[in-house]
Amino acid sequence: MSSLLRLATAGSVDDGKSTLVGRLLYDTKSVLADQLDAVTRASVDRGLSTPDLSLLVDGLRSEREQGITIDVAYRYFATPRRSFVLADTPGHVQYTRNTVTGASTAQLAVLLVDARKGVVEQTRRHAAVLALLGVPRLVLAVNKIDLVDYDEAVFAVIANEFATHATSLGYAEGDVLSIPVSALQGDNVAVKSERTPWYAGPTLLEHLEEVPVAPDPHDAAFRFPVQYVIRPRTAEYPDYRGYAGQIAAGSVRPGDEVVVLPHGLRSRVAAIDTADGRLAEAGSGTSVTLLLEDDLDISRGDLIAIADRAPRVTDELTAALCWLSNKPLAAGARVLVKHGARTVQALVDEIGSRFDEQTLTTVDSPETLALNDIGTVSLRLAEELPVDDYADSPRTGAFLVIDPKDGDTLAAGLIGERFA
Repeated sequence: MSSLLRLATAGSVDDGKSTLVGRLLYDTKSVLADQLDAVTRASVDRGLSTPDLSLLVDGLRSEREQGITIDVAYRYFATPRRSFVLADTPGHVQYTRNTVTGASTAQLAVLLVDARKGVVEQTRRHAAVLALLGVPRLVLAVNKIDLVDYDEAVFAVIANEFATHATSLGYAEGDVLSIPVSALQGDNVAVKSERTPWYAGPTLLEHLEEVPVAPDPHDAAFRFPVQYVIRPRTAEYPDYRGYAGQIAAGSVRPGDEVVVLPHGLRSRVAAIDTADGRLAEAGSGTSVTLLLEDDLDISRGDLIAIADRAPRVTDELTAALCWLSNKPLAAGARVLVKHGARTVQALVDEIGSRFDEQTLTTVDSPETLALNDIGTVSLRLAEELPVDDYADSPRTGAFLVIDPKDGDTLAAGLIGERFA
Protein backbone atom coordinates (compact mmCIF):
# COMPACT_ATOMS: atom_id res chain seq x y z
CA MET A 1 0.00 0.00 0.00
CA SER A 2 1.27 3.45 -0.85
CA SER A 3 2.27 5.54 2.18
CA LEU A 4 0.97 8.72 0.52
CA LEU A 5 -2.43 9.45 -1.01
CA ARG A 6 -3.01 12.57 -3.09
CA LEU A 7 -6.71 13.45 -3.09
CA ALA A 8 -8.94 16.33 -4.12
CA THR A 9 -12.33 17.52 -2.94
CA ALA A 10 -15.07 19.01 -5.08
CA GLY A 11 -18.70 19.93 -4.62
CA SER A 12 -21.32 22.60 -5.10
CA VAL A 13 -21.65 25.68 -2.93
CA ASP A 14 -22.99 25.01 0.59
CA ASP A 15 -22.60 21.24 0.33
CA GLY A 16 -20.42 21.38 3.46
CA LYS A 17 -17.05 20.70 1.86
CA SER A 18 -15.11 23.04 4.15
CA THR A 19 -16.77 21.45 7.17
CA LEU A 20 -15.88 17.97 5.93
CA VAL A 21 -12.23 18.90 5.37
CA GLY A 22 -12.17 20.59 8.78
CA ARG A 23 -13.66 17.44 10.32
CA LEU A 24 -10.93 15.29 8.75
CA LEU A 25 -8.24 17.61 10.10
CA TYR A 26 -9.87 17.68 13.54
CA ASP A 27 -10.49 13.93 13.80
CA THR A 28 -6.93 13.09 12.69
CA LYS A 29 -5.55 15.54 15.29
CA SER A 30 -3.92 17.59 12.53
CA VAL A 31 -4.96 20.91 14.09
CA LEU A 32 -2.75 22.88 16.44
CA ALA A 33 -4.25 23.81 19.83
CA ASP A 34 -4.07 27.55 19.15
CA GLN A 35 -5.84 27.08 15.81
CA LEU A 36 -8.65 25.17 17.49
CA ASP A 37 -8.88 27.80 20.25
CA ALA A 38 -9.19 30.55 17.64
CA VAL A 39 -11.93 28.64 15.81
CA THR A 40 -13.76 27.99 19.06
CA ARG A 41 -13.69 31.67 20.01
CA ALA A 42 -14.88 32.71 16.53
CA SER A 43 -17.71 30.16 16.74
CA VAL A 44 -18.80 31.44 20.17
CA ASP A 45 -18.82 34.99 18.80
CA ARG A 46 -21.26 33.78 16.17
CA GLY A 47 -23.51 32.28 18.79
CA LEU A 48 -22.62 28.66 18.04
CA SER A 49 -22.47 26.03 20.78
CA THR A 50 -19.88 23.87 19.00
CA PRO A 51 -16.78 24.79 16.95
CA ASP A 52 -17.47 25.61 13.30
CA LEU A 53 -14.88 23.31 11.74
CA SER A 54 -15.21 24.98 8.34
CA LEU A 55 -13.23 27.90 9.80
CA LEU A 56 -10.18 25.61 9.92
CA VAL A 57 -9.97 25.74 6.14
CA ASP A 58 -11.74 28.94 5.09
CA GLY A 59 -8.76 30.97 6.14
CA LEU A 60 -9.22 34.21 4.21
CA ARG A 61 -11.52 36.77 5.80
CA SER A 62 -12.80 37.96 2.43
CA GLU A 63 -13.76 34.39 1.52
CA ARG A 64 -15.72 33.97 4.74
CA GLU A 65 -17.56 37.24 4.19
CA GLN A 66 -18.63 36.06 0.74
CA GLY A 67 -19.42 32.58 2.01
CA ILE A 68 -17.21 30.91 -0.60
CA THR A 69 -13.75 29.38 -0.86
CA ILE A 70 -11.92 30.79 -3.87
CA ASP A 71 -8.41 29.38 -4.16
CA VAL A 72 -7.01 25.85 -4.24
CA ALA A 73 -5.64 25.17 -0.78
CA TYR A 74 -3.43 22.18 -0.04
CA ARG A 75 -3.94 20.49 3.34
CA TYR A 76 -1.64 17.94 4.89
CA PHE A 77 -2.67 15.36 7.46
CA ALA A 78 -1.74 11.86 8.47
CA THR A 79 -2.84 8.78 10.37
CA PRO A 80 -0.64 5.90 11.57
CA ARG A 81 -1.49 4.10 8.33
CA ARG A 82 -1.03 6.77 5.65
CA SER A 83 -0.13 10.38 4.88
CA PHE A 84 -2.41 12.60 2.80
CA VAL A 85 -2.10 15.65 0.57
CA LEU A 86 -5.56 17.12 0.01
CA ALA A 87 -6.34 19.72 -2.67
CA ASP A 88 -9.36 21.64 -1.41
CA THR A 89 -11.08 23.26 -4.40
CA PRO A 90 -13.95 25.77 -4.51
CA GLY A 91 -17.55 24.94 -5.34
CA HIS A 92 -18.73 27.91 -7.37
CA VAL A 93 -19.30 27.08 -11.04
CA GLN A 94 -17.02 29.93 -12.20
CA TYR A 95 -14.10 28.27 -10.39
CA THR A 96 -14.11 25.02 -12.34
CA ARG A 97 -10.56 25.97 -13.36
CA ASN A 98 -9.50 25.44 -9.74
CA THR A 99 -11.03 21.97 -9.78
CA VAL A 100 -8.89 21.18 -12.83
CA THR A 101 -5.80 22.45 -10.99
CA GLY A 102 -6.52 20.59 -7.76
CA ALA A 103 -7.44 17.30 -9.40
CA SER A 104 -4.63 17.22 -11.96
CA THR A 105 -2.37 15.08 -9.72
CA ALA A 106 -5.05 13.41 -7.58
CA GLN A 107 -5.21 9.65 -7.14
CA LEU A 108 -8.72 9.90 -5.65
CA ALA A 109 -11.41 12.58 -5.51
CA VAL A 110 -14.10 13.11 -2.90
CA LEU A 111 -17.25 14.62 -4.44
CA LEU A 112 -19.79 16.08 -2.02
CA VAL A 113 -23.53 16.35 -2.51
CA ASP A 114 -26.19 17.65 -0.15
CA ALA A 115 -28.51 14.79 0.81
CA ARG A 116 -31.48 17.17 0.45
CA LYS A 117 -30.55 18.10 -3.14
CA GLY A 118 -28.90 14.98 -4.52
CA VAL A 119 -26.88 14.91 -7.73
CA VAL A 120 -27.00 18.34 -9.37
CA GLU A 121 -25.54 19.92 -12.50
CA GLN A 122 -22.28 20.86 -10.81
CA THR A 123 -21.87 17.28 -9.53
CA ARG A 124 -22.09 15.92 -13.06
CA ARG A 125 -19.71 18.61 -14.33
CA HIS A 126 -17.13 17.82 -11.65
CA ALA A 127 -17.38 14.09 -12.36
CA ALA A 128 -16.81 14.72 -16.07
CA VAL A 129 -13.75 16.88 -15.34
CA LEU A 130 -12.36 14.19 -13.01
CA ALA A 131 -12.89 11.53 -15.69
CA LEU A 132 -11.25 13.79 -18.29
CA LEU A 133 -8.22 14.19 -16.03
CA GLY A 134 -8.02 10.46 -15.48
CA VAL A 135 -8.54 10.52 -11.68
CA PRO A 136 -8.82 6.75 -11.09
CA ARG A 137 -11.13 6.61 -8.04
CA LEU A 138 -14.13 8.57 -6.80
CA VAL A 139 -15.91 8.82 -3.46
CA LEU A 140 -19.38 10.34 -3.32
CA ALA A 141 -19.88 11.79 0.16
CA VAL A 142 -23.64 12.21 0.64
CA ASN A 143 -23.37 14.95 3.25
CA LYS A 144 -25.95 16.34 5.67
CA ILE A 145 -27.52 12.91 5.98
CA ASP A 146 -28.69 14.07 9.44
CA LEU A 147 -30.97 16.65 7.76
CA VAL A 148 -32.93 13.85 6.02
CA ASP A 149 -33.23 11.85 9.27
CA TYR A 150 -30.56 9.35 8.18
CA ASP A 151 -32.98 7.98 5.57
CA GLU A 152 -31.54 4.94 3.78
CA ALA A 153 -33.90 5.34 0.82
CA VAL A 154 -32.73 8.92 0.17
CA PHE A 155 -29.11 7.78 0.22
CA ALA A 156 -29.81 4.82 -2.08
CA VAL A 157 -31.45 7.00 -4.75
CA ILE A 158 -28.53 9.45 -4.79
CA ALA A 159 -25.88 6.70 -4.77
CA ASN A 160 -27.54 4.80 -7.63
CA GLU A 161 -27.93 7.92 -9.77
CA PHE A 162 -24.30 8.88 -9.32
CA ALA A 163 -23.06 5.34 -9.95
CA THR A 164 -24.93 5.30 -13.27
CA HIS A 165 -23.39 8.64 -14.26
CA ALA A 166 -19.88 7.56 -13.25
CA THR A 167 -20.21 4.30 -15.19
CA SER A 168 -21.20 6.27 -18.29
CA LEU A 169 -18.00 8.30 -17.86
CA GLY A 170 -15.93 5.10 -17.91
CA TYR A 171 -15.52 4.29 -14.23
CA ALA A 172 -15.71 0.66 -13.15
CA GLU A 173 -18.08 -0.29 -10.34
CA GLY A 174 -15.24 -0.94 -7.89
CA ASP A 175 -13.71 2.50 -8.51
CA VAL A 176 -16.68 4.44 -7.09
CA LEU A 177 -17.91 4.36 -3.47
CA SER A 178 -20.79 6.30 -1.91
CA ILE A 179 -20.78 7.05 1.82
CA PRO A 180 -23.54 8.68 3.93
CA VAL A 181 -21.90 11.34 6.13
CA SER A 182 -22.64 14.28 8.34
CA ALA A 183 -19.56 16.49 8.42
CA LEU A 184 -21.16 18.64 11.13
CA GLN A 185 -22.00 15.72 13.44
CA GLY A 186 -19.07 13.51 12.41
CA ASP A 187 -21.18 10.58 11.17
CA ASN A 188 -19.10 8.14 9.08
CA VAL A 189 -16.26 10.61 8.57
CA ALA A 190 -13.70 9.09 10.94
CA VAL A 191 -16.07 7.20 13.25
CA LYS A 192 -18.74 4.66 12.28
CA SER A 193 -22.19 6.10 12.95
CA GLU A 194 -24.76 4.20 14.98
CA ARG A 195 -27.42 6.31 13.27
CA THR A 196 -26.83 4.58 9.91
CA PRO A 197 -27.04 0.90 10.88
CA TRP A 198 -28.12 0.14 7.31
CA TYR A 199 -24.71 1.24 5.96
CA ALA A 200 -22.16 -1.58 6.11
CA GLY A 201 -19.27 0.10 4.30
CA PRO A 202 -16.18 1.87 5.63
CA THR A 203 -16.03 5.38 7.05
CA LEU A 204 -14.53 8.00 4.77
CA LEU A 205 -11.22 7.96 6.65
CA GLU A 206 -11.08 4.14 6.66
CA HIS A 207 -11.57 4.13 2.90
CA LEU A 208 -8.87 6.77 2.40
CA GLU A 209 -6.49 4.69 4.53
CA GLU A 210 -7.23 1.42 2.75
CA VAL A 211 -7.83 2.31 -0.90
CA PRO A 212 -5.09 0.82 -3.10
CA VAL A 213 -3.10 3.36 -5.05
CA ALA A 214 -1.03 2.38 -8.05
CA PRO A 215 2.48 3.85 -7.83
CA ASP A 216 4.06 5.62 -10.77
CA PRO A 217 4.90 2.80 -13.19
CA HIS A 218 8.59 1.89 -13.25
CA ASP A 219 8.36 0.98 -16.93
CA ALA A 220 7.06 4.40 -18.00
CA ALA A 221 9.15 6.08 -20.66
CA PHE A 222 11.66 8.56 -19.22
CA ARG A 223 10.71 12.22 -19.64
CA PHE A 224 12.73 15.18 -18.31
CA PRO A 225 11.74 18.78 -19.16
CA VAL A 226 14.79 21.02 -18.80
CA GLN A 227 14.14 23.92 -16.43
CA TYR A 228 17.64 25.36 -16.08
CA VAL A 229 21.10 24.95 -17.57
CA ILE A 230 23.69 25.01 -14.78
CA ARG A 231 27.22 26.20 -15.59
CA PRO A 232 28.98 27.25 -12.35
CA ARG A 233 32.36 28.00 -14.02
CA THR A 234 34.34 27.49 -10.83
CA ALA A 235 37.92 26.30 -10.40
CA GLU A 236 36.57 23.03 -9.01
CA TYR A 237 34.20 22.50 -11.95
CA PRO A 238 35.63 24.40 -14.93
CA ASP A 239 33.71 22.39 -17.55
CA TYR A 240 30.52 21.57 -15.61
CA ARG A 241 27.34 21.70 -17.69
CA GLY A 242 24.22 20.26 -16.08
CA TYR A 243 20.54 20.26 -16.95
CA ALA A 244 18.23 20.77 -13.99
CA GLY A 245 14.57 19.92 -13.61
CA GLN A 246 12.10 17.41 -12.24
CA ILE A 247 11.64 13.98 -13.78
CA ALA A 248 8.12 13.95 -15.26
CA ALA A 249 7.88 10.21 -15.91
CA GLY A 250 9.93 7.03 -15.79
CA SER A 251 13.42 6.64 -14.38
CA VAL A 252 17.00 7.19 -15.53
CA ARG A 253 20.46 5.75 -14.81
CA PRO A 254 23.97 6.73 -15.87
CA GLY A 255 24.71 5.11 -19.22
CA ASP A 256 21.14 5.41 -20.55
CA GLU A 257 20.95 6.62 -24.14
CA VAL A 258 18.76 9.72 -24.39
CA VAL A 259 17.52 12.06 -27.09
CA VAL A 260 17.09 15.83 -26.70
CA LEU A 261 13.92 17.13 -28.32
CA PRO A 262 12.76 18.85 -30.42
CA HIS A 263 16.26 18.95 -31.97
CA GLY A 264 16.84 15.17 -32.05
CA LEU A 265 20.34 15.30 -30.55
CA ARG A 266 21.56 12.04 -28.94
CA SER A 267 23.85 11.35 -26.03
CA ARG A 268 24.21 9.23 -22.89
CA VAL A 269 23.67 10.15 -19.25
CA ALA A 270 27.05 10.61 -17.57
CA ALA A 271 25.86 11.36 -14.03
CA ILE A 272 22.81 12.30 -11.94
CA ASP A 273 23.47 15.07 -9.41
CA THR A 274 21.36 16.27 -6.47
CA ALA A 275 21.99 18.61 -3.56
CA ASP A 276 22.74 15.52 -1.46
CA GLY A 277 25.18 13.95 -3.87
CA ARG A 278 25.11 11.72 -6.93
CA LEU A 279 22.52 9.03 -7.55
CA ALA A 280 22.76 5.64 -9.23
CA GLU A 281 19.12 6.00 -10.35
CA ALA A 282 16.36 8.60 -10.17
CA GLY A 283 12.63 8.25 -10.75
CA SER A 284 9.48 10.24 -11.43
CA GLY A 285 9.00 13.30 -9.24
CA THR A 286 12.68 13.61 -8.31
CA SER A 287 14.43 16.94 -8.87
CA VAL A 288 17.89 16.32 -10.32
CA THR A 289 20.63 17.72 -12.52
CA LEU A 290 21.61 15.51 -15.44
CA LEU A 291 25.11 15.51 -16.92
CA LEU A 292 25.52 14.13 -20.44
CA GLU A 293 28.57 12.61 -22.10
CA ASP A 294 28.45 15.11 -25.00
CA ASP A 295 28.53 18.91 -24.97
CA LEU A 296 25.21 19.65 -26.68
CA ASP A 297 23.32 22.88 -27.33
CA ILE A 298 20.47 22.35 -24.83
CA SER A 299 18.37 25.13 -23.33
CA ARG A 300 15.38 25.69 -21.06
CA GLY A 301 12.23 24.20 -22.58
CA ASP A 302 13.96 21.25 -24.25
CA LEU A 303 12.91 17.72 -23.32
CA ILE A 304 15.35 14.90 -22.57
CA ALA A 305 13.76 11.49 -23.21
CA ILE A 306 14.84 7.87 -23.37
CA ALA A 307 16.07 7.34 -26.92
CA ASP A 308 14.19 4.17 -27.84
CA ARG A 309 10.80 5.41 -26.52
CA ALA A 310 10.83 9.07 -27.44
CA PRO A 311 7.66 11.16 -27.71
CA ARG A 312 6.49 12.39 -31.08
CA VAL A 313 7.58 15.81 -32.29
CA THR A 314 4.79 17.71 -34.02
CA ASP A 315 3.42 21.12 -34.90
CA GLU A 316 -0.20 19.89 -34.89
CA LEU A 317 -2.23 18.89 -31.85
CA THR A 318 -5.63 17.33 -31.34
CA ALA A 319 -6.60 17.85 -27.72
CA ALA A 320 -9.43 18.13 -25.24
CA LEU A 321 -9.76 21.62 -23.77
CA CYS A 322 -11.47 22.60 -20.55
CA TRP A 323 -12.29 26.21 -21.35
CA LEU A 324 -11.72 28.39 -18.29
CA SER A 325 -12.27 31.91 -19.59
CA ASN A 326 -15.27 34.19 -19.89
CA LYS A 327 -14.08 34.93 -23.42
CA PRO A 328 -15.51 32.26 -25.75
CA LEU A 329 -13.17 30.37 -28.05
CA ALA A 330 -13.82 30.33 -31.80
CA ALA A 331 -11.95 28.73 -34.69
CA GLY A 332 -9.25 31.01 -36.05
CA ALA A 333 -8.23 32.33 -32.64
CA ARG A 334 -4.54 32.99 -32.08
CA VAL A 335 -3.30 31.79 -28.71
CA LEU A 336 -0.16 30.72 -26.88
CA VAL A 337 0.43 27.08 -25.90
CA LYS A 338 2.57 26.53 -22.79
CA HIS A 339 3.91 22.97 -22.71
CA GLY A 340 6.35 22.32 -19.89
CA ALA A 341 8.84 25.20 -19.88
CA ARG A 342 8.29 26.06 -23.56
CA THR A 343 5.68 28.52 -24.87
CA VAL A 344 4.82 28.72 -28.58
CA GLN A 345 2.32 30.58 -30.71
CA ALA A 346 -0.64 28.59 -32.01
CA LEU A 347 -3.73 28.88 -34.19
CA VAL A 348 -7.05 27.16 -33.42
CA ASP A 349 -7.78 25.37 -36.69
CA GLU A 350 -11.19 24.02 -35.71
CA ILE A 351 -13.42 23.04 -32.81
CA GLY A 352 -14.29 19.44 -33.53
CA SER A 353 -16.84 18.77 -30.79
CA ARG A 354 -18.21 19.91 -27.46
CA PHE A 355 -18.92 17.41 -24.70
CA ASP A 356 -22.17 17.81 -22.75
CA GLU A 357 -21.36 16.51 -19.27
CA GLN A 358 -25.03 16.58 -18.30
CA THR A 359 -26.31 14.28 -21.07
CA LEU A 360 -22.95 12.57 -21.80
CA THR A 361 -23.31 13.37 -25.50
CA THR A 362 -21.15 15.34 -27.94
CA VAL A 363 -22.15 18.21 -30.20
CA ASP A 364 -20.20 18.19 -33.46
CA SER A 365 -18.57 21.34 -34.85
CA PRO A 366 -19.87 23.90 -32.33
CA GLU A 367 -19.21 27.53 -33.19
CA THR A 368 -17.56 28.29 -29.84
CA LEU A 369 -16.48 26.91 -26.48
CA ALA A 370 -17.78 28.97 -23.54
CA LEU A 371 -16.79 29.09 -19.86
CA ASN A 372 -16.54 25.56 -18.37
CA ASP A 373 -17.17 23.87 -21.74
CA ILE A 374 -15.14 20.77 -22.57
CA GLY A 375 -14.37 20.27 -26.24
CA THR A 376 -12.01 18.70 -28.74
CA VAL A 377 -9.96 21.15 -30.83
CA SER A 378 -7.25 21.07 -33.47
CA LEU A 379 -4.27 23.39 -32.97
CA ARG A 380 -1.53 24.39 -35.42
CA LEU A 381 1.72 25.38 -33.69
CA ALA A 382 4.32 27.87 -34.86
CA GLU A 383 7.09 25.55 -33.59
CA GLU A 384 7.32 21.81 -33.09
CA LEU A 385 6.86 20.37 -29.61
CA PRO A 386 7.73 16.93 -28.21
CA VAL A 387 4.45 15.57 -26.81
CA ASP A 388 2.76 12.42 -25.52
CA ASP A 389 -0.90 11.57 -25.28
CA TYR A 390 -2.23 12.51 -21.86
CA ALA A 391 -3.37 8.93 -21.26
CA ASP A 392 0.23 7.73 -21.68
CA SER A 393 2.08 10.49 -19.82
CA PRO A 394 0.00 13.14 -18.01
CA ARG A 395 2.88 15.53 -17.35
CA THR A 396 4.03 15.69 -20.98
CA GLY A 397 0.53 15.24 -22.39
CA ALA A 398 -0.91 18.37 -20.78
CA PHE A 399 -0.57 22.06 -21.64
CA LEU A 400 -2.06 25.47 -20.97
CA VAL A 401 -3.69 27.82 -23.46
CA ILE A 402 -2.77 31.46 -22.76
CA ASP A 403 -4.11 34.75 -24.06
CA PRO A 404 -1.24 36.41 -25.97
CA LYS A 405 -2.62 39.89 -25.21
CA ASP A 406 -2.77 39.83 -21.41
CA GLY A 407 -1.20 36.52 -20.36
CA ASP A 408 -4.40 35.16 -18.80
CA THR A 409 -4.86 31.40 -18.72
CA LEU A 410 -7.69 30.45 -21.08
CA ALA A 411 -7.81 26.66 -20.96
CA ALA A 412 -6.26 23.44 -19.73
CA GLY A 413 -5.44 21.08 -22.59
CA LEU A 414 -5.06 17.31 -22.66
CA ILE A 415 -3.47 15.85 -25.78
CA GLY A 416 -5.39 13.05 -27.48
CA GLU A 417 -8.97 12.12 -28.30
CA ARG A 418 -10.56 12.21 -24.83
CA PHE A 419 -14.20 12.91 -25.65
CA ALA A 420 -14.23 12.60 -29.41
